[in-house]
Amino acid sequence: MAGKVAMGGGKGRRGAMQPNSDPNVIPFIDILLVLLIIFMVTAPLPTVDLRVDLPPPNPIPIHLEGLNPTIVGIREGAGGLEVFVDEQTVTMSQLGQVTLDHAIRNNPALNVEDIYAEARIFVRADQSTAYGNVVDVMSRLEEEGFVKVGIFAELAQEG
Repeated sequence: MAGKVAMGGGKGRRGAMQPNSDPNVIPFIDILLVLLIIFMVTAPLPTVDLRVDLPPPNPIPIHLEGLNPTIVGIREGAGGLEVFVDEQTVTMSQLGQVTLDHAIRNNPALNVEDIYAEARIFVRADQSTAYGNVVDVMSRLEEEGFVKVGIFAELAQEG
């Protein structure tokens, strides 16, 4: 950074500076800092908006006044996926119609037209059942027109 000043009676001019071979990096650092600030200001923040409705910490049991839910059970059996509607074994193609029949029988206070909108359908599965199978059954029930499809949750047995 600093040059050497020749002192004394040399051949050259008095007080002449020797050539300096060190690069001047200060302008380079200034440019890098400006670019860093520009990139920090203009870079988008990685945000993803995902709405999650969490249950309350101490859920209050739901009292179904006059409505009896229809339970759809799923279990991994030796022959593959087994589906039950109120303990009656059904195939996936029969699931919608059999669930409708059971919902009508379980909710005699509802009109047949209101069954799809008001009947509660709970899906119950073992822990060994694949999550994809549970979602598949729930989506098939929703495709059939049932509005109130949920998961039947139980407290784990302590032992």
